Formats: sequence, structure tokens, C-alpha cells
Amino acid sequence: MPLDHYVTLGHSGLRVSPLCLGTMTFGKEWGWGSEPEEAKRILDAYLDRGGNFLDTANGYTKGHSEAIIGEHLAHDRKKRDRVVIATKFTTNLFTGDPNGGGTNRKAVIAQCEESLRRLRTDYIDLYWMHVWDGTTPIEETMRALDTLVTQGKVRYLGFSDTPAWKVAQAQTMAQLRGWAPLIALQIEYSLLQRTVEGELVPMARELGLGVTPWGPLRGGALSGKYKRADKGKHEAARGARVTSYLDDKTFDLLELMEKIAYELGTTVPRVALAWVQGRPGVTSTIIGARTPQQLEDNVGALEVKLAPAHVAALDATSTPTLPFPVNMLSAVPSFAYGGTTINGQGSQVWSQAPKNDSERF
Repeated sequence: MPLDHYVTLGHSGLRVSPLCLGTMTFGKEWGWGSEPEEAKRILDAYLDRGGNFLDTANGYTKGHSEAIIGEHLAHDRKKRDRVVIATKFTTNLFTGDPNGGGTNRKAVIAQCEESLRRLRTDYIDLYWMHVWDGTTPIEETMRALDTLVTQGKVRYLGFSDTPAWKVAQAQTMAQLRGWAPLIALQIEYSLLQRTVEGELVPMARELGLGVTPWGPLRGGALSGKYKRADKGKHEAARGARVTSYLDDKTFDLLELMEKIAYELGTTVPRVALAWVQGRPGVTSTIIGARTPQQLEDNVGALEVKLAPAHVAALDATSTPTLPFPVNMLSAVPSFAYGGTTINGQGSQVWSQAPKNDSERF
């Protein structure tokens, strides 16, 4: 699938590329990342390939990520209008100001205005709540977001890094009150982070939210550059976020990925990305790149076709422990289907079910 074979995001008509360009690496204010000119080359390379979906946030590199995008696109209105710019709010950039960040009405509207200024645009295509702050009634946040949509400053809405029950509450409230609904859910999802399959992914599929995974390479842990022979000696730019995962279980997974990559004539990162992009509910996976070469390698994941045997092996090697009641629900067919097949799923007769009429009260 080429980058310009677009897909609709969630229960909406918004058309986006199957890989979204994450721009958290635009700027070096955090001690790593790309210089502005290099970031613009990466952005142009993505756009030249037909990509149209950019992901940033007000807090990325202290606001510089948004500013780099704005500076590069503001001079060409046609280019800006064909790009889907997604940014986020919640991060407080004003030390000492309790309303400088968060999800209350004052903060949401102020952060939107700041992002519009940095992005040098008069509208944001997709506005994400970066994370639920826990101190604001969700109806206040949703009503503020609906106001921004009504004013034309925001086109679509999404939630990131928020518990499934809170997302479901917000979406149900918006639908019942006629407010602008959520169309997307941004979550960490990778072969090393699959616990989202317990609640978040099923919730998104049920409520019409397109899933846009971040961290599909787990900060580089799945890049293929870390080897078992060097276990305990690894250093990573993102520290423990990467090194804490470099255990024997991860190396088992990496060695399987190397085997699959060799069989398919591709790379380990592409295998990781292809697996995520093929998961149920996933619409567009967020990729990051510090160089045009990294971008090229990541985009190549769209050409990788994992065989069912590859997917099964990767699934088995990375099987997560999911929270209750996931295991309980997996047993439903045995005691609810009565040995029949429903929606293609067969069932075994429950061992405790009545065998005949004489056993049934």
C-alpha cells in the first residue's frame, strides 16, 4: 500500500495516509531530535511521497515542533490546506500558571490559540486531548472542544492516552448532547505494548474511533540495533524507557523479527510497523524520524506483507497479560453458544451444561 492510498479516520470522512508523520523529533530542545532545516527536509520527503497526516503537540520540544511546521507551511496556503495537521493540548508551558495547561475550558481555548499562532494557521484539522488530567469534568472539556469546532478553529476531535471508560463517557455524552464527537484514539501500541488490546482497542472499534498508534518501535527497542550479546551494556537516548525492555523475552522477539525480516528481504523496524498497521482497529500508525533515511525505511513498511504464519508467530511471542475480565470473556462461547457457531466462531459445549431434558430444571 503506497503512502498516498488514503484511509478514512474512524467514523468520519477525513482521509489520511496509512502512516502519520510524528514530529516530536522536530527541534533539539529536549537534547535529541532534528535541527529545523533537517526537520523540514523530512517533512518535505513525507509530503513528496503523498503523505498528508502530521502529528504534533503544544508541548513537543517546548512548542518548537509546532513552530517548525508553521514556518514551513505558512508560505504556501495550498500546501497547508492539503495537509491534515493534528496537534494536542494539556501540556502546561507556563510555569506558575495553574490554568496554563490541563483540560478546563479556559486552558483548552488558550492552548488552541497558542497552537494556532505557532502553526501560523487559522484552523487545526484534528485536535487531540493529549491526556486526561483528572481534575476537570469531562463535560466541560467536551463542551469547550465543541465550541472550537463551532467557531471553525478545529475540524475534528480525538483523545490520546486516556482510560477507556473515560473516553467512552466523553463519546457517549457528545453523541447524546449533539456535540462534536471524537473520531480517533491515539495510544501506545507495539509488539512490546499490547495491553491496549484489553479495553482501549475494543472500545475504539465499538465507538467509531480510528486507532492511531504511537511508539510502534517502543522508542527504538524494536529497531533491531540492540543485540542479546550486548545485554546489560546498552545505552539509549531515551534511557530506561528503552533499556528496561531489553530482557531475554524481548531478545527472543527481536530474533524472531530478524528471521522474518530475512525471509521477506526487509528490515526489523518494517516488520514491527507492518505488524502494528495490520492490527484490528488501526487506521494510521504514527512514525518518527530524525533523518530522511529513517523516514524512507519506515515508509517502506507499507510494502511488507506478513504471512499469516508470521503474524501468528509474532503474536505468540509477544502475548500480553490482559486485565480482568478479558480472560473471562474469552470463555463466553463455551457457556453461551451451546456448541453452535456464531459469526464464524465455533464453540465447545460447556462441561456443566445439561446433557438432556431430564437434567434441566
